[in-house]
Amino acid sequence: MSTPQLITVLGATGSVGLSTLDVIARHPSRYQVFALTGFTRMAELLALCVRHTPQFAVVPTTAAARQLQDDLSAAGLDTRVLVGEGGLCEVSAHPLVDTVLAAIVGAAGLRPTLAAVEAGKKVLLANKEALVMSGALFMQAVRRSGTVLLPLDSEHNAIFQCLPRDYETGLAKVGVRRILLTASGGPFRQTPLAQLEHVSPDQACAHPNWSMGRKISVDSASMMNKGLELIEACWLFDTTPAHIEVVIHPQSVIHSMVDYVDGSVLAQLGNPDMRTPIAHALAWPERIDSGVAPLDLFGIARLDFEAPDEVRFPCLRLARQAAEAGDSAPAVLNAANEIAVAAFLDGRIRYPEIASMIDDVLTREPVVAVSELETVFEIDTRARGLAAQWLSRNGR
Repeated sequence: MSTPQLITVLGATGSVGLSTLDVIARHPSRYQVFALTGFTRMAELLALCVRHTPQFAVVPTTAAARQLQDDLSAAGLDTRVLVGEGGLCEVSAHPLVDTVLAAIVGAAGLRPTLAAVEAGKKVLLANKEALVMSGALFMQAVRRSGTVLLPLDSEHNAIFQCLPRDYETGLAKVGVRRILLTASGGPFRQTPLAQLEHVSPDQACAHPNWSMGRKISVDSASMMNKGLELIEACWLFDTTPAHIEVVIHPQSVIHSMVDYVDGSVLAQLGNPDMRTPIAHALAWPERIDSGVAPLDLFGIARLDFEAPDEVRFPCLRLARQAAEAGDSAPAVLNAANEIAVAAFLDGRIRYPEIASMIDDVLTREPVVAVSELETVFEIDTRARGLAAQWLSRNGR
């Protein structure tokens, strides 16, 4: 029997992390948890450590580390607790680790994900912001290290499954005409526009098909999530925004499609459950059981499609503009969106003001070339400062 792969799960207490641990637990002879990380849900992280007995756990503060270490010791576990970004990078690049699941939400996931890439680990990427913020630098590191990078977002994983093995030679060379990136349309797809002024954070987080964290749920409602995925797809598949079309598909059964020059369109279908792309990426190029129920086509009965309305979803338009501008624009977009979504969830701004704030920051921050990682973080800091200024100017 072969030795189990050792896996670090960055963002273990989030929805993707928990789904990953569910798949891992179904295959104990193939996979073993090496490290788990969490940010705010310390009780949940403790419970996961008790269940999966990792060698390491990582938390954001020294105080949280002391408490978790005491609780682990009381439970009879010898898991060692590390702190902060340094701890995240250590468990991502550790010599014993085979695979890193990168599922930390937002800019905080960039450095540890890059640490895994530079160490040549197999990286399962759910942290789309890493590519949005530093796409050129990130992909340069992937090529330099020879790491295996596999997308975990259901859409990008679907595209990956629909492409031929040699797609990295160039999409045009393998006959690809365009990528069709599907989107559910979220909870506000049919809400009268006038009512969007008054929607609450809880309404924005009530996704019709997927169970996700609050930040990504708001991004899905605004379709910023699809805009970030568009940028990510450009880097993952070495293409341009002009060759990616967003298609609203309310059932969330077709996870994305690839259109070929001969008229063929290949689609990947499945129930809306993240365990499917996780199992695919974990075992690739093999297939393993994910625990997801078989797709009931007769129960679904119909598949609908529509074009996105950029009046209803201005964030998608802003993201496409940032993708077309390139260089620093996507990092500015991401930073402004993180501040805007946090302000909305805190009740400081109305839902339509998310796009207003992002538009303002993109207008005020000039697009500059990005040649090193520190520049990315400087841009991120400036954009967050401009977003804070917008809040101050508008009395928030």
